[in-house]
Order: sequence, then C-alpha cells, then structure tokens
Amino acid sequence: MRLGNRVWLSGMLIREDARELFPRMAQRKTMKSIEIPTAKTFDGRAFPPAVAADGAPGIRKWVRMNRAFLLQKMAGDGAVLVRGLPITDASTFDTFVAAIGLPAFPYKDSLSNAHRISFTDRVFSANEAPAHLSIFLHHEMAQTPLPPSALFFFCEIAARTGGATPLCRSDILWEELCREDPSFAANCESKGLRYTNVMAGTADPGSSMGRSWRSTFASATRADAEKRLRTLGYEWDWLEEDALRATTPVLAAVKVLPDGRKSFFNQLIAATQGWKDTRNDPSRAITFGDGTPLPDDGVTTASAIAETLTFDLMWQPGDVCLVNNDRVMHGRRPFQGKRRVLAALAADGSIPLR
Repeated sequence: MRLGNRVWLSGMLIREDARELFPRMAQRKTMKSIEIPTAKTFDGRAFPPAVAADGAPGIRKWVRMNRAFLLQKMAGDGAVLVRGLPITDASTFDTFVAAIGLPAFPYKDSLSNAHRISFTDRVFSANEAPAHLSIFLHHEMAQTPLPPSALFFFCEIAARTGGATPLCRSDILWEELCREDPSFAANCESKGLRYTNVMAGTADPGSSMGRSWRSTFASATRADAEKRLRTLGYEWDWLEEDALRATTPVLAAVKVLPDGRKSFFNQLIAATQGWKDTRNDPSRAITFGDGTPLPDDGVTTASAIAETLTFDLMWQPGDVCLVNNDRVMHGRRPFQGKRRVLAALAADGSIPLR
C-alpha cells in the first residue's frame, strides 16, 4: 500500500528513497533466491528461505544493502541461509555479524553448558563435543534465565559425511502438539520447567555439555559461583571431585512471539535425549516447574513431531545461517571427517520486528 513516498512491506513502513531498507530493490543487484530441494514448506513459504550473494560488493556493503531483508526473514520465517559471500574464517565471519548490527552476546557472558572455543569477542566454535555425538534439538540457552535472541552460524569446513544442523520451527511444533497431546501441552505452558545439570570444575571436551562451572558462572571460587547462582535463582549442591549440581528456577516452556503465535521454547528434547555423560542422567535432567516428572508419552509425542518438521541443513563451506532463537530450534547430527562450524549470538530481544 502506498502512502505518499512510503510503502508498507510485510508490516514495515519504509521510505522508497531509503534504498537499503527496500529488500526487493537491493535484491535485484546483490542477491538472488535459491531453491533448497529438501526445504520444508510452512504457510506456503520455503523453510528456510535461501539466497545467494550475486556479485557481492564486499561483506559490509552487501549486508548494509540487504540487512532489512535478512532481519525480516529471520524474524518471520525463523531462519535464512546465505551463500556466496567471501566469508572464509572467524575474522570475516565476525565482520558479517558486526555488520548485521545486533547487540553482541559473547560466549563468556553466557550460561551455555556447551564447551566452546572463542576466536573473537563475538565468534566461537559451535560445540567442541566429539563427532559421534548427536546434539539434539533445543533453543539456545532456553535452560537458563538468559537466552539469546538470535544465532549466527558459519561453515568454515564441511564434514566429509553427516554433520548437518537440524532446524525446527517450534511455533509449528507447538500448534501440532496442542492438537495431538493437549494435556501435556497445557501442563508445559502452565507449570513451566526446571533443569538440573552437573558441571565439572574443569572443561570436559568429551561431553556435549562439558563446560565447567567456573567458566559457566565466570567464577574462580565456589563462593563467587554461589553468589551468581543465588542472584539467578538457582538451587545447588557441591559434589565430589569439585563438581556442581545446579537446578534452575522455574523457566517458561512456551514463549509468545511478537506475531501472537506461541513457540515451544525450551530444551525438553535435548535434555531428555542428550543430557548424558559421566555426570548427568537424562532421567534427572528436567521436571515440570512443580517438581513432577514429565510423562514419557508427552515427551515422545513432542520429539516425534519435531522430527517430522525438521530440515537438515547440509553445510557448504562459506554458508552463513541466521536463526531466530525464539522461533527455531537447532542441533547437530553426528559426522565423520573434519568439521568446523562457528557461531555468534545476539542479545535477547534484539531482533527488529517485522
């Protein structure tokens, strides 16, 4: 709809003379849509949408010309895949993330339970867990009071076989879960969830959740860790061999999105299927907020629905994927050969809305 020299585009009122804010004008010159044969279709649109940089004029300039389009797709569709930019390593990936302009959420400031290696203030390895381990679907840090709003992934080296990043629309999952098991869905929404994680005193790279309690809570001593735990509302116990068992306050299992839809926002699938190492038992990793156990049939139903909705992103070197953490879960398939996927986070609530 036209209003003087302004138009409505997917819910955004923008000026025609603001060329960098008008995705279709930028797209004609600097990118083109590409088809991913295995993409899912939701609401008549491909998931995830994918574009190829076409004669990219450099990372910063390309992002400046297409930023509104990328953010619009990430906000509404949940993810967008970009191919063809000259992104080759942590430094150039950092350039891309910085150009997007969302507030950074450094790994060192997060409560992530994954062991990772930082390369820049923004960029770190996605997960240092061994290649044979599956990392099951989850919303990043949904098991903490401080989750990020968005994730950026970059493939530096693609695995020889396997290594896909599964992506699942949790708003679609929630709608189907409400139809298939309304009692379980209602309990998740009304009771919330609590998570329990046992952390070692030093990093355990053999675990998909091997970050130490010292790193997680940015604490050199137990007293420092207890102060942070108390501030965040956790309960805790100190165990043998310098391990810490920490239980979160009650956290929401469902999030209302800006468009009014609800998202199954949690780590239920990951916790019940993947939180297993020498310290952790998935059967003790998660309960409803009132302390009652989750019913096996409800967990099975949610997991089965998620698998039918999941798109496996088979990486190509140079790929970048922007993910709306509120709307889309992600994970990692096992792989063979060398694989290096880097990540960056944006602070909660930082994605501009459509």
